Amino acid sequence: MDPFSDTLQRLREAFRSGRTRPAEFRAAQLKGLGRFLQDHKKLLQEALAQDLHKPVTESEISEISLAQGEVNLALRNLRTWMKDEKVTKNLATQLDSAFIRKEPFGLVLIISPWNYPVNLTLVPLVGALAAGNCVVLKPSEISKNTEQVLAEVLPQYLDQNCFAVVQGGPEETGQLLKHKFDYIFFTGSPRVGKIVMAAATEHLTPITLELGGKNPCYVDDNCDPQTVANRVVWFRCYNTGQTCVAPDYVLCSPEMQERLLPAMQSAITRFYGDDPRSSPNLGRIINEKHFQRLQGLLGCGRVAIGGQSDERDRYIAPTVLVDVQQTEPVMQEEIFGPILPILNVRSLDEAIDFINCREKPLALYAFSTRNQVVKQVLARTSSGNFGGNDGFMFMTLNSLPFGGVGNSGMGKYHGKFSFDTFSHHRACLLAHSGLEKLKEIRYPPYSVCRLRMLLMAMETRCTIL
Repeated sequence: MDPFSDTLQRLREAFRSGRTRPAEFRAAQLKGLGRFLQDHKKLLQEALAQDLHKPVTESEISEISLAQGEVNLALRNLRTWMKDEKVTKNLATQLDSAFIRKEPFGLVLIISPWNYPVNLTLVPLVGALAAGNCVVLKPSEISKNTEQVLAEVLPQYLDQNCFAVVQGGPEETGQLLKHKFDYIFFTGSPRVGKIVMAAATEHLTPITLELGGKNPCYVDDNCDPQTVANRVVWFRCYNTGQTCVAPDYVLCSPEMQERLLPAMQSAITRFYGDDPRSSPNLGRIINEKHFQRLQGLLGCGRVAIGGQSDERDRYIAPTVLVDVQQTEPVMQEEIFGPILPILNVRSLDEAIDFINCREKPLALYAFSTRNQVVKQVLARTSSGNFGGNDGFMFMTLNSLPFGGVGNSGMGKYHGKFSFDTFSHHRACLLAHSGLEKLKEIRYPPYSVCRLRMLLMAMETRCTIL
């Protein structure tokens, strides 16, 4: 027996009935999602604390408030976003109506990860609901407490003929992907992203992939080391480093490294105390498997700061590694933990060459008091997102698209970009039913004179010999 066929059939029938298309219905669903976030904020905070030992401040800033902000933005702008978008016309179509209609795809699948299990589940959901789709939500089973809240409580706030949550692990996800969806939105690793994309290809299903990668952070010699250390340490250790846009390694000169190390130690002590393990502001690694992987990375290079770990508590101290070789595991995989390698480069050009020889990252950072240095890094590299003299604060702006490029993903979302991602932009031209005499220029028998006139009407430049 297929465990999903009845659910998917119910949702498809609801979509075909036109139930999700009116603005009133979409707004009601968004309001329901907003009430869920307000009514169960404490429950979500407790689940995040159980799954990731996430501090309340981090849960509020990067999970709940961002999702609520997306709901509020969509509600304020929904009717504007839904309006047909008029386009310019040529002379041949001046008497016609030409526009883009934003239509829902239909039944969409959202597969979300464990590291930000509220944000990365509900922010795409906002776009899917605003665009008028029926949605199957597949939260991560690894963040099991948050998954349980989403599965048991969230459906009470949405129309269950148009929305469903599916629980389970890789086996259930694999079974789900055998079905045809009208759109798939996946957030996770490049390895799993390839599996999801292969499944989507079987049905020619359009897809958004929000993946990860190794995010470079170039630090110029012209910097205040303490300012850089404060920002890099906070963004590296935020959510215990389990962030897809966290700086994954630092490129700097040996001289800057010597200045940066004591500044980083100072920042770690100020943020998390002399014993970071006892700090309420530092979370824990999600599970035993990821802890063991990170503990193995501590053997790369030389530990300059931190390096302590405790398997019973899944604790990894904020750690800085130096003398790291490019071939070591810590430079071959996304770290996803509070470990930061530093590699030395002799110049800006060498740093840019180093970055460009690798897969395009999801995020890239550059620190310098010289604007031209930051602008050079921006101009001469490619990444999904870019931060100059700061970390991933671009994530807080729903006016900016968020997404990867190449190995770090495809597609974008946040704010109106989410609505557009989950909408089919349908090209429409409505012609007058009469005025046939004006159309005769298009018909055979063809002639050079008619061709010239038609090309002029279509605003096409062409030389007739």
